[in-house]
Amino acid sequence: MQIRPLPDTLVNQIAAGEVVERPASVVKELVENALDAGAGRVDIDLEEGGTRLIRIRDDGRGIAATELPLAVSRHATSKIASLEDLEAVATLGFRGEALPSIASVSRFSMVSRREADGHGSAIEVDGGRVGEPGPRPHPRGTTVEVRDLFYNVPARRKFLRAERTELGHIEEWLRQLALARPQVELRLTHNGKPSRRWKGEADLLSDVRLHETLGPEFARHAMRVEHEGAGLRLHGWVARPAYNRASADQQYLYCNGRAIRDRSVAHAVKLAYSDVLYHGRQPAYVLFLELDPRRVDVNVHPAKHEVRFRDARLIHDFVYRTLQSALAETRAGVEGQGMQPSAPPGGGPASMDGAGWQPRPQVPLSLREVADARAGYAALYGAHDGGATVMEAPGATAPGVTASGTPVPAWRPDPDDAAAGFPPLGYAIAQLHGIYILAENRDGLVVVDMHAAHERIGYERLKAAHDSEGLRSQPLLVPASLAVSAREAEVAEREAATLAELGFEVTRSGPQAVTLRAVPALLAHGEVEALLRDVLADLLEHGASRRVAGARDELLSTMACHGAVRANRRLTVPEMNALLRDMEATERSDQCNHGRPTWTRFGLAEIDRWFLRGR
Repeated sequence: MQIRPLPDTLVNQIAAGEVVERPASVVKELVENALDAGAGRVDIDLEEGGTRLIRIRDDGRGIAATELPLAVSRHATSKIASLEDLEAVATLGFRGEALPSIASVSRFSMVSRREADGHGSAIEVDGGRVGEPGPRPHPRGTTVEVRDLFYNVPARRKFLRAERTELGHIEEWLRQLALARPQVELRLTHNGKPSRRWKGEADLLSDVRLHETLGPEFARHAMRVEHEGAGLRLHGWVARPAYNRASADQQYLYCNGRAIRDRSVAHAVKLAYSDVLYHGRQPAYVLFLELDPRRVDVNVHPAKHEVRFRDARLIHDFVYRTLQSALAETRAGVEGQGMQPSAPPGGGPASMDGAGWQPRPQVPLSLREVADARAGYAALYGAHDGGATVMEAPGATAPGVTASGTPVPAWRPDPDDAAAGFPPLGYAIAQLHGIYILAENRDGLVVVDMHAAHERIGYERLKAAHDSEGLRSQPLLVPASLAVSAREAEVAEREAATLAELGFEVTRSGPQAVTLRAVPALLAHGEVEALLRDVLADLLEHGASRRVAGARDELLSTMACHGAVRANRRLTVPEMNALLRDMEATERSDQCNHGRPTWTRFGLAEIDRWFLRGR
């Protein structure tokens, strides 16, 4: 067949197939144009889920009358003018194909007016046929109307869902936008009735949008994150592990203000939560990553959902370490609001304000204790002596002594005495069914699962000991030859130093083969060849791997579980108080090794309601 150019209308309709998937795609493109024009308020009017009408009004800078025909022509934009501009895009839109694509599959009209103009100007496009611009009254800003979406492409229209479904997609995208632009007021009406409104907030750090978009429960569990380094900045909110989801419906990631999906960053977040989240559950977060626009390519997806980072490995590690540091502070009794980690994990516990109380530093196990734990002989709690249970707190030599060696008094101060230095988890008053510790703090009653809590304490101390010792390698008596793909062989050769840090000694022995000469000592009796394959796959996809650390942690978690105090062990009050103090000093002690909560509290007001007091 003869090669010939396609008609402009057909070209625009083909482009619309990439840009305009459904009414939500139209709303996204038009609202992003409004934001690029400096709008402080955007009104979105819909009919029949956006299939019959989408009207977007903004109070932005507006468009000159002479430029209206250009605005609806292909690849015409005011946002880039050179290759240098394209490599440092800071606006949400830049391709110049959204308006002509939308106009080619709808009955389209646009009215706009700049501040200096005496009146507005309008232009209409019907199925790709552009009319002449003409005068029309209009306030400063732009109004775009899209009627009868896909009326001239019936095959595409058949793929649209029910009105409620299409409206749901639009509301979800607006929720995503509202989180990123709290200073912009957004108003949504559907079929002539007000549907949603997000008020503009002058304070960009205000938590109001968090309540409006994700609800009070997320806001109550949210921890503020703020960290800068290596030319990167990560800020936003992550939910404490106790607040988790069955799906990834509350995971929002933004790069330079643009909502994106990125597998590498999502993987980093998942790794950060891996030690504290109950299996099968999903974390919730709203994270903003900021970096030099020249370090990220936003021109890799027609709808601009995905980006490509030039330093993907650095960003993966930066996100992982920042969130791991924040989640390490989910220790029992520490409130998450306002947390701002400024150092990578490994630092000492932060002090707490109020009542003069500060958590004591965590004391790592000795190498001898680690060896005992490996053999399964570590006894973190003593045996029965004459019918009484004698507790040996980790690192302690006497009952009622914390891991730092500080004696815990048997007395309990008055919770109303501000000078007494009342700790967050308070002081023990009883043990319930040999399983739970009941404690009184300033606010009311604290209930602790003693096995889960002690399991986390032992686990964190085992990890600290191994981190200080480092991952030692154990040479194999007979080197093992592994058949791998050509890409895996290349990454094994290129990342030999990284593999050595993880305890592997690997050399490339052929185009599709590697030789394994040493393995991590702690994992020498496991499936190390399968582990190495997983590590190579991680290095290929994410540029980093925590498979070895994850396998090590799984082993240490099992050790800690077997060494933790069991149910029906009767503890004295000083023993229970020692456990409470160690919880307050231990990272991630809000959850056990398996992600279950270790404690909960009941305020006096809540307890009063149980008995109808004050009514």
